[in-house]
Amino acid sequence: MSLKINLRHLEEDGIHLKGELPVAELDLGVNDELIHVEKPLRYDLSVELLHDAILATGSLALTLDCECGRCLKKFKTELKLAGWAAHLPLEGEDKVSVENDCVDLTPFVREDILLNFPQHPLCKPDCVGLKKKTSARKAEAVEKPALDVWAELNKLKIK
Repeated sequence: MSLKINLRHLEEDGIHLKGELPVAELDLGVNDELIHVEKPLRYDLSVELLHDAILATGSLALTLDCECGRCLKKFKTELKLAGWAAHLPLEGEDKVSVENDCVDLTPFVREDILLNFPQHPLCKPDCVGLKKKTSARKAEAVEKPALDVWAELNKLKIK
């Protein structure tokens, strides 16, 4: 169940599509350990036929299950593309492939979704990361005053 558009349905007025696309159909191929996609893509699109192209506009939304890149806390975030648009030429060297009078929007949706994935997901913008645990040795080292290196060099008697 991909996002295929029949060109014959577009000849009159265009069409409005609203629904969900399963993650398996998106075939995101995400290999990021911090981002997981388990819920379907929600879309609300208007598609119309121009003279020599298809224009698809609308919104896309996808829930991402993430782990914070700093503190590894799990959180969910919503990836929203409110003003999504795709202009797909039907002629010329950049034309889209048409099979049985249908054009598949899925590759174009996939590309824009992947381009908008967070590079370093953070649970909150000011996340400080994992809390550092100080060991007894480190605490002792901090408590001792640092030796004055120059004072040690001044003790040397060079003739």
